[in-house]
Amino acid sequence: MPADTDVAIVGAGFGGLGMAIRLKQAGRDDFVVLERAADVGGTWWANTYPGCQCDIPSNLYSFSFARKSDWTTAYPMRDQIHDYLRDCAERFGVLPQTRFKTEMLDAAWDEDRRRWMIETSRGTHSARVLVAAPGMLSEPCVPELPGLERFAGTTFHTAGWNHDHDLTGERVAVFGTGASAIQVVPSIVDRVGRLTVFQRTPPWVIPHLDHPVGPRLRDLYSRMPALQRLVRGTVWGLHELVVPGMTRNARLLKGHELLARANMRRHVRDRELRRRLTPDYSIGCKRILLSSDWYRALGAPNVDLITSGIREVREGSVVDGDGVEHELDTIVFATGFAPSDPPIARRLRGRDGGTLSEVWNGSPQAYLGSTVAGFPNLFLLYGPNTNLGHSSIVYILESQMNYAMSALEAMDESGAAAFELRPAVQRAFNEELQDRLESSVWNSGCSSWYLDANGRNSIQWPGFTYEFRRRTRRFDAADYRLFPRTPVRDPVPALSA
Repeated sequence: MPADTDVAIVGAGFGGLGMAIRLKQAGRDDFVVLERAADVGGTWWANTYPGCQCDIPSNLYSFSFARKSDWTTAYPMRDQIHDYLRDCAERFGVLPQTRFKTEMLDAAWDEDRRRWMIETSRGTHSARVLVAAPGMLSEPCVPELPGLERFAGTTFHTAGWNHDHDLTGERVAVFGTGASAIQVVPSIVDRVGRLTVFQRTPPWVIPHLDHPVGPRLRDLYSRMPALQRLVRGTVWGLHELVVPGMTRNARLLKGHELLARANMRRHVRDRELRRRLTPDYSIGCKRILLSSDWYRALGAPNVDLITSGIREVREGSVVDGDGVEHELDTIVFATGFAPSDPPIARRLRGRDGGTLSEVWNGSPQAYLGSTVAGFPNLFLLYGPNTNLGHSSIVYILESQMNYAMSALEAMDESGAAAFELRPAVQRAFNEELQDRLESSVWNSGCSSWYLDANGRNSIQWPGFTYEFRRRTRRFDAADYRLFPRTPVRDPVPALSA
């Protein structure tokens, strides 16, 4: 027999842990957290590569109900973030309800029981409500390269860093020049013998304003929480000022472009190298990256930048697009993730038996990034069109948690066993999003992970974060069909019109 629970949460990163804590705070103890890893943290557990750091200020990167006063840097390092999440799990008492090394393999909606039947690597669960919080950036993407299977050296992705493998003196290739690469390359350049960086598209990189947070300020934050709340609000407000440039008029980002160009000129004296490092797309079309040592690292005497592509991988080398062979010992894939094709979507089956992946057909869609027509009693955290190009995802996640908690309250008040989003509501919402995204910098012509297999922007939220918070403040039952506890076959009456 399956283990029955009221709410099952998949994932123990910021989203899953936050949801578990909110349930606990509301006195809803009948829940379980299913986590495939050996610890909490999500992406901050998986990513341990050298230099791993968040590019959002530390004052914004914590739950509002558990602010951290002792960040040691203005932008938090990976280890401190993971320690913070572990501390939250312990402090709020959700670890006893967390099942580690338990991967969700399949989840199907059972219409007769009006429950989710969940198959995991360690048994079966039954839940009234399923909260899927796997994280948008959780599945490493490794490109299919001709001959890669022949490579006799060591290969690994930045999200699965091989700490047992010593790079000292080795000939190393880094594939990719995105957010992880600009942290990894400066961190290993002085250790390796030769470093070959394969760039497909150059990023816009502005100077990193990271700096230590001294013990006096940390002590002040601890003794005066109101001061930290004020600083947090100020930092949040300053980041919101970027939104008009990203969503309406890219010319407003001209200052960022000038800053990026100055950063490049300062560190890259070679004009030909500078030409290859200069993007040919509007700043902001891809994520703007932060680094003060990226260009310096690329100019090191033991570094080669390859921009001609990859023709093939051989047993001990890579041949670039110009036919030049580069002898290698190790390949590091800094090639990011596949957020528009999440594996969990292939494991969620709705009312009609089809998977979420089949329903999406390459273009993820949801309502408020949270619910999907045809999938009753399912909440997505960090779902379609909830990513930000300027601020903390924790703010969006807490907004979605508010929405989910409001939905549970609405179900209690109405005596409903299930809710299901009306297709017309989802359709109208996504038409609105796509109309707004048309004028955004993300849709201005570059190729990025914001665009799905069909060329549709299914990743970015096209507005201010406070708008998302307002729209998710309350679960509106009129957007849904609420079903009674006893299943009734055709026609199925709804409790709400």
